[in-house]
Amino acid sequence: MPNIYFLHGNDEFAITRKLKDFESDFSDPTTAGMNTTRLEARTMTENDLNNAVNAMPFLAPKRLVLLENPSSKFNNVASRKKFLEFLEKTPDTAKLVIHELIEPKEVEKHWLIKWAGKNSSAIKTQAFFLPKQRDMTGWIMNEVKNQGGQMEPQAASKLAEMVGVDTRQAGMEISKLLAYVNWERPVRGPDVEAVCIVTSQQSVFDFVDALSQGNGKVAQKLLHRLLENEDPFALWGMVVRQFRLLIQAREILDGRGNKDDVARALGVHPFVAEKTTGQANRFSIESLENVYRKLLRIDEQVKTSQVTLDLALDTLIVELKN
Repeated sequence: MPNIYFLHGNDEFAITRKLKDFESDFSDPTTAGMNTTRLEARTMTENDLNNAVNAMPFLAPKRLVLLENPSSKFNNVASRKKFLEFLEKTPDTAKLVIHELIEPKEVEKHWLIKWAGKNSSAIKTQAFFLPKQRDMTGWIMNEVKNQGGQMEPQAASKLAEMVGVDTRQAGMEISKLLAYVNWERPVRGPDVEAVCIVTSQQSVFDFVDALSQGNGKVAQKLLHRLLENEDPFALWGMVVRQFRLLIQAREILDGRGNKDDVARALGVHPFVAEKTTGQANRFSIESLENVYRKLLRIDEQVKTSQVTLDLALDTLIVELKN
């Protein structure tokens, strides 16, 4: 089996789920955390990567290293050549899982996929692409089964209209719907109208609006209202996802795109694209990248039990207000 894996595509939800599969490979949960390192290429140093890959595993056959978005770090011929030479020396004691969001049209020319084609014994690639809108109802029905529930086709079609091809949002909405019916009966159309996207999504938009305006008091009030109704980790995922969308939307706008381009490129519902475009207009790309670095730091602190998620979210409000 190869020591290196490259997960790519534009379905961030599917990639995240696959990463969790790698994390669940550890037979002993106690040592899993000691043998897992998560790195974001944009903010790491070369020593961070070298230390993570070459450290010896602790009471486990291999260490797991998750490396996100290598193209942000290795963005020229010289740095990529050096990185690929490093990959060739990956020891048997490490499993290096690289993941990056790539649009389908970019796959064939992607530098790492080209290298993988010539080194198939060393690296395994796996693509995860968003479904087409016409296939989204079927995707939802399948995801409902994966989550142990049932849904009427009409309800799945209604949910597909709401979420577009946003698989992460669809997955969260399905979880809420199945909890709403307590897995006791199929989800129906009226359930979708009663439970889904507008309330939670709109509240997250309002929360990010308050953050973008430096209004800590309103942001804190919205946060605590959200925490009363949402699982903290689900909320955290929505906030991180929204800022990731804002970075992508800001890049599209800087390239003279509009909200329709944002909807097509990001595969989100027009409602989400319109709100995200409006928010992106209030940020520079530099300020968004700065926020995202803060989110990555907080994410690492939460995962290593340095801080609780509730406190981390409160801290984020304070930092962005200043």
